[in-house]
Amino acid sequence: MTGDLQLICSDCGQEFTFSAADQAFFRERGYSAPKRCKACRQAKKNDHQGGGGGGSYGGGGGGYRSNVSTGTSVICAGCGQQTTVPFEPRGDRPVFCKSCYQAQSGGRDSRRPRGGGRY
Repeated sequence: MTGDLQLICSDCGQEFTFSAADQAFFRERGYSAPKRCKACRQAKKNDHQGGGGGGSYGGGGGGYRSNVSTGTSVICAGCGQQTTVPFEPRGDRPVFCKSCYQAQSGGRDSRRPRGGGRY
């Protein structure tokens, strides 16, 4: 096992320690050595997530979006009223408000499995 390495952050220019334990962790997962210190990595992550802070699913990693979402304002394809949906519509399918969606789907919750089975 190699010893600790001193690296220079590409953002702030400060020296930071890339510990032997961190090196082993990165190597096991096939990651390359970090280019930024911990503070700059966190700042970049927050910028990428829209400044939401550590409120993302799964402990803050893996590309999950922050659960602090404002939604997207759209016009319902069913009733024509303005509504907000928690996703960015792609434009290739109609978008419905909650009531029109429930009416469209026959009142069943699309998250539940069909056939009356349990999760």
